[in-house]
Amino acid sequence: MKQVIIVNESLRLPPGKLAVQVAHAAVAAFLVTSPEIQEKWIEAGMPKIVLGVSHEESLVRLFDAAQRVHLPTYLVRDAGKTVLPAGTITCLGIGPAPSVSVDALTGNLALLP
Repeated sequence: MKQVIIVNESLRLPPGKLAVQVAHAAVAAFLVTSPEIQEKWIEAGMPKIVLGVSHEESLVRLFDAAQRVHLPTYLVRDAGKTVLPAGTITCLGIGPAPSVSVDALTGNLALLP
């Protein structure tokens, strides 16, 4: 079991803003997951990993692909209250879900530096 959060690196978010956006993705994706999977993930120690992509279009493609295979997902769109215009896609949460299912979509992505 794992959760993956994928960040739109082209935005070059300040560290605090990045942390908040990743937290939004992690919590929201968790909340759309079934209670059974939530419990298994918690028991596994809530493993998660943060990856990066170079542009918003990659996040949208990954979101669509994850939805097609019925993985829990959440695409974060910023509210526009601080450094970004409202609606800017900042990151994507996938899972928690079985690692093999998540890795099938995200295994080729690089860790966020």
